[in-house]
Parts: sequence; C-alpha cells; structure tokens
Amino acid sequence: MISLASDHAGFDYKEAIKGHLESEGISVKDFGTYSNDPVDYPRFVNAAAQAVADGSCERGIILGGSGNEAIVANRIKGIRCAVVWNQHTAQLSKEHGDCNMISIGQRMMTKEQALSVVDIWLNSEFKGGRHERRIRQIDSANL
Repeated sequence: MISLASDHAGFDYKEAIKGHLESEGISVKDFGTYSNDPVDYPRFVNAAAQAVADGSCERGIILGGSGNEAIVANRIKGIRCAVVWNQHTAQLSKEHGDCNMISIGQRMMTKEQALSVVDIWLNSEFKGGRHERRIRQIDSANL
C-alpha cells in the first residue's frame, strides 16, 4: 500500500497519482487534503510518513507546490524522503538512497512527468553495495 498526502498546492496531482496507482491495481491510503482549499501541509505529510514508518504502508508519496514538504517526512525516524524533480532523480532516490518516500512539487513539472516519476520510482530497485553503508550511517544517526 502507498500512502499519499498533499496540501492544496499538490492536490490535483495527488488525485491524478491516486487514480493512476489504483488503475494499476496498487492500493493507496489517502491522508488528505481532500480539496484545493488552503491548508497547512505538516499534519497531512506527518500522517502519511508515520504510516510508512510504522509499516502500515510500504512507501509514500507526498505533494505540494515545491516538494519541500519532504522536510516534515524526514523528521520521522526510518523515513528517507527525496524531493524528486525528474525521472532521473526519482530513479536515483531509490537506487542510491533506498528512499521509502518521494516528494513532488506540482508547480515544478507537468502532470505527465509526475506520473512518470512515480512509475520510475516504484519500479526502481535499491542497488546496495556502497550505498548500503551510507544508508546504515543515516539510520544510525541520532535523528
């Protein structure tokens, strides 16, 4: 299951991604927001990230205008959330960082690019090797 969350500035893409994932047979848990009405993103992002951290969701996708909503997710122990702005950064976030969440800025790319970013991230695999050592260092830090 994939957790999803957005603020008002990422709502349209969140809805598009949710529909796309569900059409592919992927279960989603939508933590809001549920409209374009202005909201503060931390409560929605925190809920989506907590679901990944506690294992109730395998991965998470958060959205806002810029993607900087990752700041909230990365405050939670066990979360590695990358701000992705194209297909290549999405791929590397998984291959090198074993990121269990990504953050997408709706104002930074087209809807088609966002859907492509999601697909690439979901289909990429962690490469391990030298990257494994770095992930262990991140996970062992006092965060």
